[in-house]
Amino acid sequence: MAELLRTEGLSKRFRGLVANDSIDFTLQEGEVRCVIGPNGAGKTTFISMISGHLSPSSGRIFFRGRDVTHASVPARAQMGIARKFQTPSVFDRLSVYGNLELASFGKRASAAERERRIAEALELTRLAELRQLPASALSHGQRQWLEVGMLLANQAELLLLDEPTAGMTAEETHATGTLIRTLADTHRLSVIIIEHDIAFIRELQAPVTVLHLGRVLMSGPFEAVAQDERVRSVYLGKE
Repeated sequence: MAELLRTEGLSKRFRGLVANDSIDFTLQEGEVRCVIGPNGAGKTTFISMISGHLSPSSGRIFFRGRDVTHASVPARAQMGIARKFQTPSVFDRLSVYGNLELASFGKRASAAERERRIAEALELTRLAELRQLPASALSHGQRQWLEVGMLLANQAELLLLDEPTAGMTAEETHATGTLIRTLADTHRLSVIIIEHDIAFIRELQAPVTVLHLGRVLMSGPFEAVAQDERVRSVYLGKE
């Protein structure tokens, strides 16, 4: 797999507070990575620097080998870096199709290509039969999927998902895991997920990076991370 994203010595300071401290991180094309850690570990700050919503105090960010450290949020979105926040951001008065259609205009493409992307997003997110419903009529989980679909319609290559299963039912959580795996395995999208649901992370079977006090404590397969005494002490809890 080719490298998609790399950070080198990425740090963020808020006056006297060090939120991230010299983080080195790499992500390959088609890779899913979960980022976990206790509250205040610097998880959201980390992906906010990748998305461009925060500027790093030091360090660099590379996307497809290009230095994007100082690129704007819109510029990164044009490159394919897409951020999804915890609360779904969809247009309630527009239909499911209308939301996806609006998102598809984010990049230049022919009408046929936009329609293809919309149809693909509808199928992947299990919303094809609900395409004419207003977004306000969707369940919480479906609204989350719609927003992911909007990122797909805008040709995202790297998805940054902040607690994508928060507030979902068990069935919706399982379906979300299936969606993420399909995006990575079949469509070669890369995904970074901030998540607290350990059962979901275990089911996803994705590599995990643990942040603690703004630093990378450990990276590796879920089972290795779950059994590590340092991780169990600071986050998972000792039995």
